[in-house]
Amino acid sequence: MHEILAAADAGRAAADRRYLHARAETGFDLKDTFAYVWKQLTDMGLSPVKCGQCGILADIGKGEEGVLLRADMDALPVREEADISFASGNGCMHACGHDLHTAMLLEAARILKAREETLRGCIRLMFQPAEELLLGAADMLQNGLLDGLKVRAAYMIHVLTNIDLPAGTAIVSAPGVSAPAAGMFEVRIQGKGCHGAMPHAGVDPIVIAAHTVLNLQQIQTREVSMTEPCVLTVGMLQAGETANVIPDCAVLRGSLRAFDDETQQHLIRRVKEIAEGTAAIFLGNAQVRMLGVAPTLLNDGRLSGMAYAALKELLGQDRVLLADELGGDAKKSSGSEDFANVSHAVPSLMIALTAGNPSEGYAFPAHHPRAAFDEAALPAGAAVYAFLAMKTLEM
Repeated sequence: MHEILAAADAGRAAADRRYLHARAETGFDLKDTFAYVWKQLTDMGLSPVKCGQCGILADIGKGEEGVLLRADMDALPVREEADISFASGNGCMHACGHDLHTAMLLEAARILKAREETLRGCIRLMFQPAEELLLGAADMLQNGLLDGLKVRAAYMIHVLTNIDLPAGTAIVSAPGVSAPAAGMFEVRIQGKGCHGAMPHAGVDPIVIAAHTVLNLQQIQTREVSMTEPCVLTVGMLQAGETANVIPDCAVLRGSLRAFDDETQQHLIRRVKEIAEGTAAIFLGNAQVRMLGVAPTLLNDGRLSGMAYAALKELLGQDRVLLADELGGDAKKSSGSEDFANVSHAVPSLMIALTAGNPSEGYAFPAHHPRAAFDEAALPAGAAVYAFLAMKTLEM
């Protein structure tokens, strides 16, 4: 076993993960999570600093050049149904594995701190809020994430469950785009409420909302080439409280994804135009607001090649794959990632790490209320963070 992998303490990482999992928090509202991560870092002898609303930075080593390692900390507003002893009971759930990411980076920090005197540069730890809102990375970038450090490489890990591979298998992104640009939007439709028996006396926002949902679908089917994959999803429609009253307003929320940044900008522009135009046809008004936006996630070719070779050395020949080797839809993720903001600022690479084989009981995908993750992946993830940082500093 490689020395760095052997140094990763599986029990300690699992304890971090379980503490965070049981106290899942969302968005920028990470009071307990922030306090826990801060204490772990200070207990290691590090000097963390707050970055943005509730992000945390901590540096290990010295120098003007270095490496950035990122973990996201936020959960989802999902009521947990997973059959585990440390399930969250507060209506929020780490259904996307961010608790594992944070625990892995904390353990990597301990490995790196113990070797600080031998590091050939600075390693900056980035603990990020609000990834699920596509807001956290941009918030940290705007508040000094890269200040004082020339970043040679930035790395992120994302765990995958319900994957038919052994836990702790690393999937290295191929050069280029591995995750689509994304945006989440809200359409607030203002009508005029009235009695359900007298619809002519009002303006029905539910009818406007229904036409808006249908009209938005034509962007993908009639305005974007079939060679440019994209998705527009309306995932929320709220209006009214009873059967015989036409309400004043209706609210839609949805998401946009595209593997081309120009296509994504077209989608954003047309959502606004179509929502406003549809409302006007029916004598209503629509206001469109983007809730969060992230560009495509770009993977640096040099880092991809280096990581592929380095991780085979770390984990073994059979535990490392290049995304292109998987074939089909697995080459790229249809899920977006706001680490993409970092990837447009400095050379970056995304590593996927398997953490749940369906044949071993991990039968539900991420974001599902019954999703579970195999903690056997934790030491591998910690070692991947640490080893890639050290290898990059030696380049």
